[in-house]
Amino acid sequence: MDLNHKNILIVGLGISGIAAARFAKKKGASVTVTDMAGEKEIGAYAPMAHKLGVHMELGNHNIETFERADLIVVSPGVPHTILPIKRAMAKGIPIVGELELAARYIREPVIAVSGTNGKTTTTTLLGSMLENSGFKVFVGGNIGNPLIDYAGKKGTADIVVAEVSSFQLDTIDTFRPRVGVLLNITADHLDRYPDFKSYARSKGRLFENQQQNDIAVLNGSDPIIRSVTKDLPVRKLFFRHQENSQAKDRENALMRQGDPPTPANITIRMKENQKISLGLSGTTLPGRHNLENAAAASLAAIAVGGTPEGVQSALNDFKGLPHRIEYIATLNHVRFFDDSKATNVDAVIRALETFAQPIVLIMGGRDKGGDFRKLLEPVRQHIKKLIVMGEAKDNIKSVLMEGCRERVQTASSMEDAVISAYGSASPGDIVLLSPACSSFDMYSSYAERGEDFRRVIGNLKKVKRKKE
Repeated sequence: MDLNHKNILIVGLGISGIAAARFAKKKGASVTVTDMAGEKEIGAYAPMAHKLGVHMELGNHNIETFERADLIVVSPGVPHTILPIKRAMAKGIPIVGELELAARYIREPVIAVSGTNGKTTTTTLLGSMLENSGFKVFVGGNIGNPLIDYAGKKGTADIVVAEVSSFQLDTIDTFRPRVGVLLNITADHLDRYPDFKSYARSKGRLFENQQQNDIAVLNGSDPIIRSVTKDLPVRKLFFRHQENSQAKDRENALMRQGDPPTPANITIRMKENQKISLGLSGTTLPGRHNLENAAAASLAAIAVGGTPEGVQSALNDFKGLPHRIEYIATLNHVRFFDDSKATNVDAVIRALETFAQPIVLIMGGRDKGGDFRKLLEPVRQHIKKLIVMGEAKDNIKSVLMEGCRERVQTASSMEDAVISAYGSASPGDIVLLSPACSSFDMYSSYAERGEDFRRVIGNLKKVKRKKE
């Protein structure tokens, strides 16, 4: 793809948008960036765009600008149903995402990780496994380092490991991962997709351009994944829990949860009669879902030449990522955990299943169209009290009142929520922020929401110390 002297329009001035603009400028294109937000709302990205010397149209989308473009690069957060994009499509103007643009310039093999939950943890862990096995690895994509940044470099890695979202997959054309890892598919982003089937099909596009010798690493216990990938003409590797091992897949990773004194472990079997046993006694990753993430990463790493020693050392050293059931503090024997990244219902269920202790749960934010009714039984089993906040608080309360009855309380802010949760907790209990919603009603990101949770807990600790 030759961008020299082409009119390139970047839609959405976020982290991927600014990276795409930087790349297009280096390739000699005339670049315009457009965003519905104003310069103040965009924050640091506006001065970055000014420094690049690109033309900016902020606060609205000019249809004529779309229709004059030679190529339109759409950021993941921008719906493809907006009128300017429809008009450009009608005129036959090529429309791609930053992922597709990068794919056309990357020559190294790509391992792409997708799924509703667990993508970032698995991507990060997989990158560490391959690095510990002696590979030069670029880790990026939806994880925060846009692939287009790597595409602008020359031969700096042996393998590219990329987190890929459904929004990014919506705009692919030629993107072909040599290994595609699909962790799970559960309801999410139903404020963006017309129905769950559409969302699942989007995830399945991960394998759309794979060829016979490529690899699909799949959750063998997920019936939706089984359905979406049943006709793939590629080499399939499955990971599943030991109790679901009746299926006779020749190449797989079997997970054993562990029951003291036997620790959790993963056994990998490959078609070359290779059998690898990996211990998990050294890792601090909590929950059954993280066992799945570890198995998926291990299976993908071994499939591309990772060593058992490199994989095991990464498992031993990995401490988890911020805002994913992250331990924050203990006050009066009450432990606080930040799971702000849990922006859908299934992620909350997984978090609740992690703990045996009574939980005071903080939920809420902007509703993404999830089915809160799926939380009724987990709430009955695990929740001592439910604190709801944000735009979705009334909806969550009305749905889950049956499971909590008088144990539901509303909060007007994070400070109000945390103080109420702490007041409701007894020594030995868990206070868990696991919202099941996006953060965009009150915060710019799930990370900012998690940091606010941590800030309020820090203030509680200061008050406690003063009283002592």
